[in-house]
Amino acid sequence: MKYNNINLKITCDGGAATGKTTGAKLIAKKYDLAFLSSGLLYRYAGYLILKYQPKNKLKFLAKKFEKLNYKKLNKINLHTPKISNYSAIIAKNLGVRNILKIYQKKFINKNKGCVLEGRDASTKILPSSDVKFFFICNLNIAAKRRFMELKKLNSNINELEVKKALKLRNILDKKRKHSPLKRHKNAVVVNTGKLNKQAMVVKMSKSVEKILRTKYGN
Repeated sequence: MKYNNINLKITCDGGAATGKTTGAKLIAKKYDLAFLSSGLLYRYAGYLILKYQPKNKLKFLAKKFEKLNYKKLNKINLHTPKISNYSAIIAKNLGVRNILKIYQKKFINKNKGCVLEGRDASTKILPSSDVKFFFICNLNIAAKRRFMELKKLNSNINELEVKKALKLRNILDKKRKHSPLKRHKNAVVVNTGKLNKQAMVVKMSKSVEKILRTKYGN
């Protein structure tokens, strides 16, 4: 079944290194949908604060995100342990969350067909999304994957430290006061510890195709 310029909004949530970014990107590419990672936005916010040390963090971030070109974020290394730890800390700040929420809402309004990936995409940012996915993965498998990714950037990275960092990040995300990580009641669970990329896309596509048939018919 082929669709062009479809009006479809998909949200993908999950813990650290569960494969949600990969899954979201692949499904966005398959159905030609715009893609946005909220996690990358938080990493960028953390990167900016660590780099410039602004006196008024919220005013500084609001100005930076007002004119942000999302595509440029891929040119910056935002996946260092320092940025990962700090982005988890600022993600608890309601003021920061509101600034990034405004950016995400603008993205959603601009793109009628889109995939939004993060930790509260289905529960807070876009609860009206047509299809919702929640990614899970065994911590050992997730840590191994993240370790292999980070090792390409830093050969001195320690796998045990990566595992500890992932575990801590998930705890912080689940227990934070504002927009904690949790599964939406209508979300389809995608266990990437048991699925390779191809199987993951097949599983996700079944849910997407079901909605598209409802919207556009056979």
